[in-house]
Amino acid sequence: MTTSATSSDREKVVSKLPGQLRQNLKIRAAQLGIDIQSAVEQGISDWCSLASTLPTLDTAGADSFSTFLPSGQWEEFRQIATDRRVSLIQGLAQAVQLWLDTNPTPDVQRPVITRRIVVCNQKGGVGKTAITAGLGEALAEDANSLHPVRVAKALTKALRASETEEGEAVLEDGALDIENLPGPGQRVLLVDFDPQSHLTNQLGASPLPLDGDSLTNHMAGAPKGDLRDLIVSVDDDSFAGRLHLLPACNDAFLLDVRLSGVRARESALERALAPVESDYDVIIVDCPPSLGLSMDAAAYYGRRRDNEKPGQSGALIVVQAEDSSADAYELLTTQIEDLRNDLKVDIDYLGIVVNLYDSRRGYIATSSLQGWVDIKDPRVVGLIGDLKEQKEAVRVKKPLLSYAPKSQQSVGMRALAREVL
Repeated sequence: MTTSATSSDREKVVSKLPGQLRQNLKIRAAQLGIDIQSAVEQGISDWCSLASTLPTLDTAGADSFSTFLPSGQWEEFRQIATDRRVSLIQGLAQAVQLWLDTNPTPDVQRPVITRRIVVCNQKGGVGKTAITAGLGEALAEDANSLHPVRVAKALTKALRASETEEGEAVLEDGALDIENLPGPGQRVLLVDFDPQSHLTNQLGASPLPLDGDSLTNHMAGAPKGDLRDLIVSVDDDSFAGRLHLLPACNDAFLLDVRLSGVRARESALERALAPVESDYDVIIVDCPPSLGLSMDAAAYYGRRRDNEKPGQSGALIVVQAEDSSADAYELLTTQIEDLRNDLKVDIDYLGIVVNLYDSRRGYIATSSLQGWVDIKDPRVVGLIGDLKEQKEAVRVKKPLLSYAPKSQQSVGMRALAREVL
């Protein structure tokens, strides 16, 4: 946020503003990355400079509104409003609307190359599916609405500030600031690449039938139709058609066997998804807990392409704060390194997400978290607590961010999305 004057140069003013106009002001200021007082200051300045009056706005039901303006600006505004025979409430509403009109909603930032995020870990039960869904939901949230976000840049600082006397990192309630920010507004495809179909089931969709078409068929070079026909939309009321799902099919249990007979099998997932890539800004793949050929194909899909900036696509590793996740992490990173070396490709690590964290579990949890924080490369980009809302959302088969949009887990998912962006 920016301000045009220090607090000592400003005075508090109180007036009234229609509720919808005030909401639009809050959203637009957040979209443009400036604070509300600077926006109002500019609007009033421009309004005072006009050569003629503006059309009258409906100010019925206007509520109390206060802000800080440069010393003397409100008195000048008051005098000009008197000269124009306009009430202060009407003049302020016109000034705010003038600022909105001259500072339009910025376009959603879309990548030149569709970003590909591979959510992975060889160990099952760490919550890869929950992270895949939550990340996709957070990326697809409305850019013209404000959503509570845990300030991601404070994550590492908060972990350091919350260390115990033994040097263990813990995350305390209230250690991180919450800020209301516009959604990224990205067009997102979630790919359920796990034959167990957890992502598909959690989002209330149905797995694809065994006797029909599937992602496995397309990867094996035996499609039965257009891949687009398999994709379903997720909760249009919340995500307005920006969030889609490619459901799983149980035939993926045989994927490694079928890939063994496919030429250039590492690029099988890329070939299958290529026809739909241009429809999306981000494609997120929920990987099975496997170190087989399917994981090779997923990791290769997340490789850095020609003219793509580092860190735009790659592997997002989900772990828990316990020892078995560390063992699985070593197996996964070894596989990715082997693939890097064998195929001479760049596969970036987008970071580590420590999921289902609960410091009340004691030394195992806190010391393990410290171990993940100490890795540095890849660094911890998300810390998601083990709370009831995610389990409840799964039970009712709804996206977490529409079921419990203000929950700590939802706030953390939004922070993760901005960290990955």
